[in-house]
Order: sequence, then C-alpha cells, then structure tokens
Amino acid sequence: MAARNTGASRFTQQWHYRPDTPIQTSPLFRSPPSPANWARWIAARWLVMGENVIIAGLAWCCWAMLQPPLVEMTTLSVGWISQLLVRNLLLIGIVAGGLHLCLHVRKTQGDKLKFDPRTLDATGPNFTFGSQLRDNQFWTLASGVPIWTAFEVLMFWAMANGVIPRLGFGQNPVWFLALFLLTPIWISFHFYWIHRALHWPPLYRIAHALHHRNSNVGPWSGLSMHPIEHLLFFSSILIHWVVASHPIHILFHMQHQALTAVTSHSGFDDLLMKDTKALSLGNFHHQMHHRYYECNYGNLEVPWDKAFGSFHDGTEASHERFLQRRRALRASKSG
Repeated sequence: MAARNTGASRFTQQWHYRPDTPIQTSPLFRSPPSPANWARWIAARWLVMGENVIIAGLAWCCWAMLQPPLVEMTTLSVGWISQLLVRNLLLIGIVAGGLHLCLHVRKTQGDKLKFDPRTLDATGPNFTFGSQLRDNQFWTLASGVPIWTAFEVLMFWAMANGVIPRLGFGQNPVWFLALFLLTPIWISFHFYWIHRALHWPPLYRIAHALHHRNSNVGPWSGLSMHPIEHLLFFSSILIHWVVASHPIHILFHMQHQALTAVTSHSGFDDLLMKDTKALSLGNFHHQMHHRYYECNYGNLEVPWDKAFGSFHDGTEASHERFLQRRRALRASKSG
C-alpha cells in the first residue's frame, strides 16, 4: 500500500496544473447510445468560439481570398504551389510563433493553467542544433509545412483534374456541412492507428523518437516530426479520394490537423484573457503521453485507448494502473 501511495504522490508532484479529472472521452461511441449527450458534445465544440469554428472560418477565408482558382491547378506549376507553401508557412508562424511568444517568452499568463512546471529551454546533443526550440522549429518548417503543402497540392491537382470526386454545397447541403463535423472524428480515428504504428520499436527508432525528444512540449513541438511521421500523420487527407468533398473541406482538414497539433502541444490548458478562459488550447491527455510514452496514443473523440487498455484519465488511481501495466509490459519484453 505504501508503494502505491508513493507512486500516486509522485504523479501529482510532476504536474503544475491538472484539469478536472477523470478525463472523459466523447460520448459518441458509448453504450447505450445517448442522442442528448451527442448533441451536448457537438454543441460544446461547434456552437462556441473554439478551435473547430475558428479553423472552419479560417478555411473559408483562405478559400475566398488566398486560394488559386481550381482551374489553375490542373497543371502543376511553381506559381500556385509556392502560393500554398507561403500561406502555410505564414499560418504556422502566426499560430506556433504567436503562442510561443505569448505563453513561453513574454509569459502573458505566467504559469496559470500550465501543465508541466519545467521551462522550454532544454539543450543537448539529442536536439538538432543542440536546442529544443531550434530543433522543433527546424523540423516543423523544413519538413512539416512542406509535406503539409505537398498533400494539399496533390489533393487540389487531383480535384482540378477530376481524379477525385467533388462535392458542391447545392448538391447536398446536409452532407456538405456534416463533413465539417465528421472530419475531426476521422482525424482522431486515423491518428490512433498511425500513432500506434509509430510506437512499433523499429519505426519508433527511425522516426517517432524525434517527436518524443519533447517530454515537455510547446507550440513548436506539435509538428516537430521526422518526414516519415509527417507523411503518415497527414495521410488522413487521402479519405477524400473516396469521399466527395469541396476544396474548402480539404483546407479545413489540413489546417485542422496542422494547427491543432500546435495548440494541443501548447503546454497550457487554456489561453487566458484578463484571467478569463478565452480559448481551449492544450491537451492534458496527450501531454501525459509525452511524459509517460506508453499511454494515450489517440485522441478523445474516438476511445481506442479505452478499448485497448492504454487510457490514462489523469487521476492517481489511473496512474497506478498505468504503472502496473508498464511494469508488466516491460517484464514480458525482458522475459
């Protein structure tokens, strides 16, 4: 009993801030089904000014003002491809750079709602250029944004040439809007399996270990990945080769995947404005994955971690169960 209490107290001491626990997965896949809970969950994500609404608005603005005409994309050319690349570099620079500046440099909200008490100043030979920040920025800008852009180029070129199906609002307005709601769920579904594959030891050593250089994370950590991981991570967009969509859905999908990777690694639970929660940011569920590795491989939209026994709900009791699972797992590997 004493060892169990020691482990629990050590868990609480590792965190500066923990949100309300136990962490809950979405009600979409719970049994018995509850349409009322589904409606509340959807409303909490789509009827408030949160990430989904902001990114949907951003996708629309990009489509209306910063997107080359689809007819121009029938032929690959440096001009329109460069336009997409510059746009994505600006987006990641504004979001990741802005959050890092506010939260970790100027410390506009101090340590309020900050998960990990440690600062983002790690150095050492395991980081590219010997610095966590420069490591994260390099892999985000040199690999993440170009591969993000390459997937957009592929999708828009294919759509412009009629290779993949296209959906207009007038064809099916309900399905057109439903795709916005379903996209984050599909991304979550896809992410779990890709992430589990990346924890397969050979693939982990080759690729995913780079992302896990960050046991403590910041905004630039979200897309700090090996090119192999970027290819797998962004491959969720390929669903639109079989599911008809509009270019704005492609933009929403890619920007959601890229920009929520930034915000979910911000290291803070919320962005505060005058001590009031203005925007939900970080993800304690995933923050624990970076600290403990062998839990919380997915996101909360699809409860794969619960199904396969790797869910950590942020409580001391859950942490003790996690430690027991990890000891058993490592003992089986060593045996």
